[in-house]
Amino acid sequence: MSFQIFADIFTADNLRFLMAGLGNTLLISVVTVIISIVFGTVLAVCRNYGRGLVRSAVSVYIEIFRNTPLLLWILICIFMLHFGTSTSRGALALTLYTSSVIAEIMRGGLNSIAKGQFEAARSQGFNFLQTLYYIIIPQCFRRVIPSLMGQIITTIKDTSFLAQFAIAEFFFNAKVLMSGLPQTTHVTSAHIFTIFVFVALVYFVINFSLSCIVRRLGRRYR
Repeated sequence: MSFQIFADIFTADNLRFLMAGLGNTLLISVVTVIISIVFGTVLAVCRNYGRGLVRSAVSVYIEIFRNTPLLLWILICIFMLHFGTSTSRGALALTLYTSSVIAEIMRGGLNSIAKGQFEAARSQGFNFLQTLYYIIIPQCFRRVIPSLMGQIITTIKDTSFLAQFAIAEFFFNAKVLMSGLPQTTHVTSAHIFTIFVFVALVYFVINFSLSCIVRRLGRRYR
């Protein structure tokens, strides 16, 4: 693989273009994860402690999204909804799907906490919501950190699905860059290989770094 291949691909403009896509990927991931953690926690609480129609509706929501492909919901949100940009609709699809997965992660954490803690909190004058906020949910988060971080890593990788819908995230920008190379140079399989290896390495660095954080937190809380 010659130096000329790197010179063709990694120009200043091309790197700025790729980093713009990476910035969008990280922005979509952060927004999706934050909203999904909040919404997923609410869903988990409703499924665990709710009653009647609320519990049934939440259970149906979680099971539908967890047991159907993410790509299906991206298609539905992008082509059937008519508000916002395609990026925001794609992020919505990721959020709806991810929140259902996080809801089950959080529910597992809630179920691991002894029921006696509710009784102890009640004896100290805490109501149900105060018990959840100050006692149960903080413990739950500590117990599900490894699983939660694993889902965050998966969400970052899942943003690459959006490339199929011309949303300018990292993988899509890499594809655009690859298709634009023939305008300036004779594209070879080595050019294509180099671009995709670069994309893979960037994803690896981000997700491996998060994995290291997960292992460190796991050792800390164990």
